[in-house]
Amino acid sequence: MKEQKGEKKYSLTGGDPLMACETDKHETQYCFPAINSSCIKGKRSRHEYNIIYMFVLLLSAWTVFLNLLVIISISHFKKLHTPTNLIILSLAVADMLIGLIVIPIEGIKQIETCWYFGDTYCGLFVIIVRLLLSTSLCNLVLIAVDRFMAVCYSLIYPQKITVTKTLISICLCWFSCSVYNIWYVISNGYFNTSDKTLCYGQCIVLITNAWKFIDLIFSFLFPCTVIITAYLRIFYVVQQQVKVINAQMKGVKCVMEVSVKRKSESKAALTLGIIVTAYLLCWIPFYICSLTKPTAISSNTMTFLTWTFHINSGLNPIVYALFYRWFKISVKHIVTFRIFQPASSLMDIITDHS
Repeated sequence: MKEQKGEKKYSLTGGDPLMACETDKHETQYCFPAINSSCIKGKRSRHEYNIIYMFVLLLSAWTVFLNLLVIISISHFKKLHTPTNLIILSLAVADMLIGLIVIPIEGIKQIETCWYFGDTYCGLFVIIVRLLLSTSLCNLVLIAVDRFMAVCYSLIYPQKITVTKTLISICLCWFSCSVYNIWYVISNGYFNTSDKTLCYGQCIVLITNAWKFIDLIFSFLFPCTVIITAYLRIFYVVQQQVKVINAQMKGVKCVMEVSVKRKSESKAALTLGIIVTAYLLCWIPFYICSLTKPTAISSNTMTFLTWTFHINSGLNPIVYALFYRWFKISVKHIVTFRIFQPASSLMDIITDHS
C-alpha cells in the first residue's frame, strides 16, 4: 500500500488534522487498511483515550440532563408558557440535541481520528450540526427581538408579542434553517468523493467561494448585527428609564409599580443578554476561523473552539439557575416528583414561596 502524504485538513467541526501515526514497529496505520485511498490514522495513548472518552461522556450527559430540566419545566407548568420562555424552550431543545447527537459523534472523531460512518452519514452529520448551530443563533435573534419589544415598547408588547405569534416564529425558524442547511450541503457536494485531494476516512467541509459569501451574510453578519443592535438599544433605553424613574420616585404609587415592572424587564434582558454574549463569544471566533484557510489556523485552535462551542450548550441552564427563581423552584418539583401530583401543571411557579 502506498503511503500518502496529504495536505493538512480539518474535520467539519474542527477535528484533528490527518497525521501519520507510527507504531512501535514504525509502521503507518490507516483508517481503512484495505483501501488504497485510505486516510492515515492518528495514534492516541490509552491515557489520552480514557481522558477524552470520560470528557465526552460527562459533557454529553451534563448537557442533555440540564437542558431536559429546562424543557420539562417550561412544558409542564402553564404559568411558564410565555413568549420569552417558549423561545428559551426552543433554544434548550437545540442545546439538548447537541448534547445527545453532536457531542458523542464529535467525541468519536476525536478519539478515533477517523470517520468510519461513510459519506452519507457524513452529509447527514453536517446537516444536523449546521441545523442546530443556525437554529440556536436564530433563537437568539428571536430572544433579542422579544426583549427589545418588552423593554422599548412595553405598552404594546402584550398585543404585539403573543404566544401564538411566538410559536409561529419558532416553527419558521426551525423550518427555514432546515431548508437552508440541506440546500447548503447538497450544493457544496458533500456526497462527492471524486475529489482526488481527499482520502477515504475523513469528513470535511468543502465550500465554494459563492457559498462562503452567502453563508457569511445569512449565518453570521445579519443575525449578529440584529442581536447586537437590539441589545445596545435595550441597554440605552433601560438607562433612560432608570433616570426617569429615579426622578419621579416621590410620585404616586403607580410610579412604584412601573418601577418594579421595569426592573423585572431589565433583569430578564440582562439574563438573556449574558446568554447571548456567551454564545457570540464562542460563535464569532469559531466562524471566522472556519472561513480561514486551513493552513492559517492550527488544528489545536480549531479543536479548542469547537469544544468551547459545544460546552456552551451546557452552560445556559446554569445561567437560568442563577438568575431565574422559577427555574430553581421547578427543578425542585421535578427531582422530588411533585410534578406528578394532580393539577401540578396549574401551580403558580412564578410566585411560589415553598
